[in-house]
Amino acid sequence: MPTENDHKRRAIFFDRDGVINTRIVGGYVRQWSELQLTPEIASVLREVKRRDFLAIIITNQRGVGLGLMSEADLESIHTNLQSLLLRESGAVFDDIFTATDIDDSNGRRKPAPAMLFEAAQKWNIDLRQSWMVGDSTSDIEAGKRAGTKTAFLITDNTEDIPEATAILKDLSELLPLI
Repeated sequence: MPTENDHKRRAIFFDRDGVINTRIVGGYVRQWSELQLTPEIASVLREVKRRDFLAIIITNQRGVGLGLMSEADLESIHTNLQSLLLRESGAVFDDIFTATDIDDSNGRRKPAPAMLFEAAQKWNIDLRQSWMVGDSTSDIEAGKRAGTKTAFLITDNTEDIPEATAILKDLSELLPLI
């Protein structure tokens, strides 16, 4: 007999800054010209989609709340990102969830799991069969709180390595795990 989970989908949730694009240490990507893709993201995205996972960005973007950029600036960055990835990989992210608040008072900013729960509801995702990939403790904590597997990506800016399902030195190391 079919169960409710038979039709649930699997997803890879990606943090943006530090995973999809190079993080600007101590600053924010405020306009498209400042965004630099990480070397592996196009090929990893293509393979994630080929394996029938949803690919969803889950990103804190405090720069909007601080007035360093507008919602329109952020939307422009994401539109250009999707266009570039389509050209480079033939694939795009299925959705993008952002938290633009300055503080954590509304509970959407990572490490809170709210954006993952929103995505799971919208896309009928089985969180237990999904992964949160990030380069910060808050990314991993959000994934754990949502019930996903977690993959921590070590970058040039890594100081502390949190406990995660997997520790990656390169984003492509995710592929054998999924």
